[in-house]
Amino acid sequence: MFQSYQATTTPKTGGPRLTALRGVMKREGLAGFLVPRADAHQGEYVAASDMRLAWLTGFTGSAGYCIALQDMAGVFIDGRYTLQVKDQVDLAFYTPVAWPSTKPGDWLVEQLPAGGVVGFDPWLHTLAEIETLEKRLAGTGVSLRRCDNLVDEIWEDRPAPPAGLMVAYPAELAGKTHDEKREAIAKSLRDAGQSAAVLTLPDSIAWLLNTRGTDLGQTPVALGFALLADDGHVSLFIDPAKVDDTLREHLGNMVSIAAPEDFGPVLDGLKGLVRVDSDSAAIWVTDRLKAAGVEISNGRDPVVLPKACKNADEIAGTRAAHLRDGAVMAEFLAWVAGLGPDPQVTEIDVAQKLEAFRAATGKLRNISFDTICGSGPNGALCHYRVNEDSNRSVKRGDILLVDSGGQYLDGTTDITRTMAIGTPPLEAVHAFTLVLKGMIAISRQRFPKGIAGRDLDPLARTALWNAGLDYDHGTGHGVGVFLSVHEGPQRISRVSHEPLQAGMILSNEPGYYREGAFGIRIENLIVVQNAPALGDNREMLEFETLTWTPIDRNMIDPGLLTASEIQWLNYYHAETLDKIGPLCRADTREWLLKACAPL
Repeated sequence: MFQSYQATTTPKTGGPRLTALRGVMKREGLAGFLVPRADAHQGEYVAASDMRLAWLTGFTGSAGYCIALQDMAGVFIDGRYTLQVKDQVDLAFYTPVAWPSTKPGDWLVEQLPAGGVVGFDPWLHTLAEIETLEKRLAGTGVSLRRCDNLVDEIWEDRPAPPAGLMVAYPAELAGKTHDEKREAIAKSLRDAGQSAAVLTLPDSIAWLLNTRGTDLGQTPVALGFALLADDGHVSLFIDPAKVDDTLREHLGNMVSIAAPEDFGPVLDGLKGLVRVDSDSAAIWVTDRLKAAGVEISNGRDPVVLPKACKNADEIAGTRAAHLRDGAVMAEFLAWVAGLGPDPQVTEIDVAQKLEAFRAATGKLRNISFDTICGSGPNGALCHYRVNEDSNRSVKRGDILLVDSGGQYLDGTTDITRTMAIGTPPLEAVHAFTLVLKGMIAISRQRFPKGIAGRDLDPLARTALWNAGLDYDHGTGHGVGVFLSVHEGPQRISRVSHEPLQAGMILSNEPGYYREGAFGIRIENLIVVQNAPALGDNREMLEFETLTWTPIDRNMIDPGLLTASEIQWLNYYHAETLDKIGPLCRADTREWLLKACAPL
């Protein structure tokens, strides 16, 4: 099994570990210390050896940080984790802080007197992050200081860093050879007058070199750093144990391999204008370059946008992966339906069954994230991860929310379906239908080139807003191809200014969560494509749906849908039956016929 259901943290350890950290802070003359959920690569997912925030506080969410002071410790969390943090941290020692509505600089100024010094590990924070914080603290008497990681000093049983092999990824699935990719990105550097770019994001390196790995488990990358020169040569800094002769042959003569400890000295010797992404590279990189007198150009990682705009082969592979996964979901949903109104299963049983269906394809490399399987009140925790302590029996009248995905060699999937166990409460049906209206609105929207995710986000919320409801997460995130299930820069979110472009894959997942009662989310993946000409022939874009899985008709109030919304839903279900039906077993096809019947 790819997912463990053991609780990895407990609130009971938070107090003693915080006390130990404060002892080290006092020794170092620090009034505070920053503990982010981050590693030296600044990606969303981190290895067990880098889970300092979870180890210290008990909080296991995918975003957040702690600011530990001598008399207070704030755990900064966004709206996704408002409920979860209260269950995972010891509230006698840690105070949840709403973020980003409360900025860390404002909080520090309020909590610390003049003269207070706050330490941070320069490997775990970006230049943009620290500059923003320093700007707010200027003139207040509160200051920041670079230092070694103090959590590591007290983490006696810290796991070893991952050491899985970096492996080649087939060019026929990537759509381009890594020679072609390196030359294209190198040309963009030459055009900008830059001699090199520092690459610190593992998925950027994986995409550029057509490689994958196992260092982050569900995100198939190998951890390392790279320098791309303007002639297309790449210096890859990676643990030599992760490299074998097969990989060396794949990489060829234009990629040299060095140990991670050589990264700093090579930075010292760079000449010309060097691009560094201030939003993703650790400030340690910028510090090192400045100390060596290297001229720096702050700019986006040059791989990020080309990686986000998938080529025809990547999209074709992703379509194939979604058809395979759609058949898996049909088998799974038919199994859930067959359990009846009194299913006699737990959340873990459900999650394990779904993983078993995916594994039975023979194509599954891993799940793309820990399955979110929340029944009843657990579904109201929008990033709930079931474990042996929280595991709940699924009961009659529950709303069951299952958010899951698979990592296949040809594509990454992410799908959420919410279903009724027995007869659903009327208030859940009402909310579900409003969420469905938002999902349909995004799915069928045409929009001009230049439109960003923030421009589309209100479409998913309009029906909810008109009923006085909302949800505290973005409507959509970017998705990679056998890479990260959360990929930037594309998003559908009120904070996203990135214009959407053809080839970008996103999720479309509005929701609604009622604390103590139920959670609802409906999620399909979509890909941006050029739209056929209409009207005055403006250049327009639209979405192609990638996910084909029935939406629970028992949760829909047809009276709340317009005729065009019903038409869209009936078309979606007809296409699902046509695409997925032939891939399913006979008994599942019978269920699928009913699940996809016109509304």
